[in-house]
Amino acid sequence: MQTMSAAAARRTVLAAQGFADSRPGGEVNRRHLQRALARTKLLQLDSVNVAVRAHYMPLYSRLGSYSPELVDAAAWPPATQHARRRQSRLLVEYWAHEASLIPVRDWPLLRWRMREYGSASRRRYRDLLERAPGLLEDVFAAVKEIGPVGAGRLERELGGDQRQGRGPWWNRTDTKRACELLFATGELTTGTRRGFERLYDLPERVLPPEVLSSDPEEGDAVRTLVERSAQALGVATEGDLRDYYRLSPAQSRQAVAELVEDGALEPVAVRGWRHQAYRHRAARTPRTIAGRALLCPFDPLIWERSRTERIFDFRYRIEIYVPQRQRVYGYYVFPFLLDGRLVARVDLKADRAARVLRVFGAFSEPGGDVVRIAAELAAALRDMAAWLDLGEVAVGEHGDLVEALRQAV
Repeated sequence: MQTMSAAAARRTVLAAQGFADSRPGGEVNRRHLQRALARTKLLQLDSVNVAVRAHYMPLYSRLGSYSPELVDAAAWPPATQHARRRQSRLLVEYWAHEASLIPVRDWPLLRWRMREYGSASRRRYRDLLERAPGLLEDVFAAVKEIGPVGAGRLERELGGDQRQGRGPWWNRTDTKRACELLFATGELTTGTRRGFERLYDLPERVLPPEVLSSDPEEGDAVRTLVERSAQALGVATEGDLRDYYRLSPAQSRQAVAELVEDGALEPVAVRGWRHQAYRHRAARTPRTIAGRALLCPFDPLIWERSRTERIFDFRYRIEIYVPQRQRVYGYYVFPFLLDGRLVARVDLKADRAARVLRVFGAFSEPGGDVVRIAAELAAALRDMAAWLDLGEVAVGEHGDLVEALRQAV
C-alpha cells in the first residue's frame, strides 16, 4: 500500500476540487461553469443570504467573477416552452448532500432514495395523511394544472370555493409539507424559483425523457455516486466518501470495496490520518497550489468539518445558531484559502442598502505571516465586493487581523 504525506494529500484534495485549475482569462461562460461543476459534482442550497447565496459562492471561489445568472439559467430556465427548458437545463434540485443542485444526468442515480422517502416520509407524515387524506392528490393535480407554482399559491387554490369542487380547505403548513413529501419522492421537482421560493412542477416538464426513463439498480447507482465522491475529493476515507451524498455505511462500504476491486479506488495510507484512505485513479497531486479564495460555509471543500480539521488543521464550526455572546468568530464566517492552506477567517455581511461589504471580524491562524495574509485577504475582499456590486469594504473591530486588514484595505 502506498503512503502519502499529509501535505501531498492536501494538494490532491485541492486539485480534485478545482483549486489547481487556472481561472478563466475573460468572461466566464457556460463551458467554464460545466468545468467547475465537473469538479464539485453538486452545489448545496441554503436559505441564508447574509453575504451571498450558498450555491453561487463555490463557483466564484473557483472561477472568479461571473454572472450568477449563469447558474440561474442552468438550474431554473424561464418557464416558457417545456421542451426548450428541458434542453437548456444543466442542473436539477434534489436531496444529495442536503438540498442540492445536481447535474440533470445524476437525477436517476437517486431514484432509490426517492423510493426510500416514499415509505419513510409517509410514516413521518402520518398525522398529515390521516388528517388530510386527499391532500397529496389535490396538490399533485393542482401542480399538474397550473405549475410551476409555489406552496403559497397552492394553498390559495386548494382553499378556494368549495362549491367549485376544490375540496376541503388546507392550510399553508399542510400544503407546504405535502409539496415537500412529493418532492422527496420524486413526484414533483423544482420547475423554477422566484427569488428563493421554490416553484413546483412535474418532472416530465423539467427533465428530458432519457433521464426520466433511466432507473439504475440501487447498487449500481450507489457505486456511481461513491465514485463521483472520490473524483470530487481526490483522496478520502470511507466516511468522507459516504458523506458527500449522505449514503448509509452499508451502502458506502460495499461500493468502496467494489471500486477497489475494479481499480477505480486505490487504498493509501496518509500520514497523520487515523483511518484508511482511498485515492481515485484519476486524482493528481500537483507540486504546489497557488492562489487565494474565500470559501462559504457550505463549500464542498470544507462542509465536512472533521475532514476540514484533518486536512487543514483548521477547526471550523458555523455559529449561526449560537447565541451572539457565545460566538467565537461570528455569525457567517468565510475561511480564507491562500496557497493551499486555510490561513484566516472573516465574518462577512453584504450590506446591499449601503453598498458595503462589512467585515465584522477577521482572524488569522497561528504561525501565519499576518502582513501578507492581510494584503491578500484585502485584495480578495475587494474582488468579492466588486462581484457583488458593492462599493467598498468596511472592516470592523473584532479579531486579531482587523488592524492589519484595515490598513491593507
